[in-house]
Amino acid sequence: MDWQVVNLINDFDPGVHNSKQYENSWHIPVAGNQILTAGENQTLRPLTRDEWRWSGVSSNKTHFLGTVQKNAPIFAEEIEVDVVEPEGYKLNPLWNFLTGTELPIFYLMGRAKQVVEWSKQHEYCGACGSKTLESITDRSKKCPHCNIPFYPRISPSIIVLVTRGEELLLAKNANAQGNFYSTLAGFVEPGESIEETVHREVFEEVGIKIKNLKYFASQSWPFPNSLMLGFHAEYANGEIRIQEEEIADARWFHYKEMPNKPAMMSISGWLIDEYLKKLES
Repeated sequence: MDWQVVNLINDFDPGVHNSKQYENSWHIPVAGNQILTAGENQTLRPLTRDEWRWSGVSSNKTHFLGTVQKNAPIFAEEIEVDVVEPEGYKLNPLWNFLTGTELPIFYLMGRAKQVVEWSKQHEYCGACGSKTLESITDRSKKCPHCNIPFYPRISPSIIVLVTRGEELLLAKNANAQGNFYSTLAGFVEPGESIEETVHREVFEEVGIKIKNLKYFASQSWPFPNSLMLGFHAEYANGEIRIQEEEIADARWFHYKEMPNKPAMMSISGWLIDEYLKKLES
């Protein structure tokens, strides 16, 4: 199967438990933030059943993710973080595949990473310490004593492009990898609406007020477990005043003098590209 041309939007059926027998299967070995890949070019794709067997790597736990093209299941394999790389295989940080990988494949790998993280982090109840039991009906675990359910952690967050005519407000995150400027982002606080979060985060990070907030799109983002909700907003008033704990630099860029931008795999890249196309049309 050529994973670079598979249409996962139509051909992937997500699931929680597998009750059927298949001749073929696909496997995504996850070690922390790394994915075990095979082959000379080390492209990001699941391993075949034979590739997984030949690796000799042991799985602490196997998680069913769904089926592809209705004839082969896909499994996330929970492997040790310090596993020795078998010959012909390589552990690659998922972050390294932000370029050169088809977006649906990236999402599939992100799904595997997040399911494995959820399973490892909720092996025991956080209230009483009892070993949790996995549900047979959905993606959850439950404490047999406290009856507390534990679902995969998904953190809602916002990401927003603020513009002022032909200028885009971009910032360099103080903790981000790489030398590039991006849009502003932040997590939703308890009791907040998404719109309130956008206004608060922009003011906290760069000290300006915004107006004409418009929803753009969403994206699952596995760094670590976010659901990014993208917006476009217009500048209202104020001068840039950065939150130094979060932002290393922030400034207005004319659309013809742009800095290094985020990868087009990210919703930040989509937001910027969409606005640039609008200005250039």
